[in-house]
Amino acid sequence: MNLLHAAVLGAIQGFAEVLPISSSAHLILVPWLLKWPESGLTFDVALHLGTFLALSLYFWRDIIEMIVSFFDAIAARRLNTPARRLPFLIIAATIPAALVGKLFEQQIEAIFRSNPLLIASVLIVFGLLLGLSDMFGRKRLILDDITPAGALNIGLLQCLALIPGVSRSGITITAALLLGFTRESAARFSFLMSLPIVAGAALLKTVHLFKHGIPAGEGVPMLVGIVFSAVTGYISVAFLLRFVQKQSLSPFVWYRVIVGGALIVAIMTGFKG
Repeated sequence: MNLLHAAVLGAIQGFAEVLPISSSAHLILVPWLLKWPESGLTFDVALHLGTFLALSLYFWRDIIEMIVSFFDAIAARRLNTPARRLPFLIIAATIPAALVGKLFEQQIEAIFRSNPLLIASVLIVFGLLLGLSDMFGRKRLILDDITPAGALNIGLLQCLALIPGVSRSGITITAALLLGFTRESAARFSFLMSLPIVAGAALLKTVHLFKHGIPAGEGVPMLVGIVFSAVTGYISVAFLLRFVQKQSLSPFVWYRVIVGGALIVAIMTGFKG
């Protein structure tokens, strides 16, 4: 992989992983459209590490507070405050996607990676679902109001994010909005619950990479991908959390529908096959 490809795909990962537009779909469709070669394991590691760095840097205060609250709850043997409950709710919400990902990630990717038409359709369908949840959700609840049942429901729907085109942030924000949370609370919980998933994926892929070694010439592109993914990811988190305080999610819905529709037209007309 050359440095341009690494920079472009790293930037795409940073933006699309955080915004509800599906990073996996973009990382499959952009190289397909531009006829770029497969990125491979080395760059997958770079993308996950970059995203994890971005989220960790932005939410470092939240992470420290949750660690303190986690041990405080264990010491007190009580989950009687929202702060004490939150770490355990995030863990509960993470478990379904972690299990499903471990069991079915490769099979799902094999089905979708070679089927851009299916990815484009998923972009549209789940974009419309995001729009409907934003339109009809009550938007009254805040992060302190989340319950074990609510966290588990969001976690179960996060499993759908394994399908390219769904979007991890998109489906978890959709689920939280349907449960009645405000846009900001939905987005914040989505990002916090993504931390263990992204960290776990980065760790597993890094271990696998070091077992087989970094291919010759891939070290610098990997670093470029990490940097671009981390920088754009941080910008995206800051942007989205501010954006949803006053604006609806309709721009992301329209983006998904337009991009998905354009791809379907291009494929069906033979312009891009």
